[in-house]
Amino acid sequence: MLLEIRKLEKKIRQQEEQRLLFADVNAQIMEPSIVALLGLSGQGKSTLLRIIGMLDAADEGTVWFKERSQQQWTPQEWRKQVCYVAQHAVMLPGSVEDNLRAVSQLHRQPFEEALAHKLLQDVGLGSMNWGKRASDLSGGEKQRVALVRSLLLRPELLLLDEITASLDLHSKQAVEQTLLAWHRNEGTAMIWVTHDLEQARHTSDRVWFMAEHTLMENSETSIFFNQPVTEAARQFIPRDDE
Repeated sequence: MLLEIRKLEKKIRQQEEQRLLFADVNAQIMEPSIVALLGLSGQGKSTLLRIIGMLDAADEGTVWFKERSQQQWTPQEWRKQVCYVAQHAVMLPGSVEDNLRAVSQLHRQPFEEALAHKLLQDVGLGSMNWGKRASDLSGGEKQRVALVRSLLLRPELLLLDEITASLDLHSKQAVEQTLLAWHRNEGTAMIWVTHDLEQARHTSDRVWFMAEHTLMENSETSIFFNQPVTEAARQFIPRDDE
């Protein structure tokens, strides 16, 4: 088993009170697959990704990766294999090249320069000047550089948080194709938060649907879109006649 989520619960503080974000979240990834994490805003999808990425802590429950709980991993070793790519990319100080090399330096592994060039080409940044200051990149450029930076680690699980939301159509399609090819060739599993239902339909194998403060549905993508079990999911999926 690659990933197991057991009875996760998270509360957030809001106006001096604690509010339940989600509870009793259970899910598994048995083999490398692409999971679309769907739901209305405010259900805690990004927070769930951050908990899986060991960037936030649950109030209750545990996350297991390759039969070991998070408590049995150092954060550095966990994040080497379970990589979170944020919706709003964070660039490290220095140049584009400095950012691309950062992960290999952090984890003391060789920098795959040829792979970095190929991935940048694949996501539409083949002509980018590696000496350019990363802080001067546009939002869409930062997003794609951050994605390539994570792929260079060759993680076993990618956590993707709305990573194409700020991209134009051409760049969005390039990123989708790059990730699908990477999944096929490298066997990397992905959990992909998206509000683009068409993207979820054609990129994912399964859907995790969050509503009413929990994970309400966990099914194959085709089943979720064609035969949703809950009323919440039926309300969430636009009808063909709308």
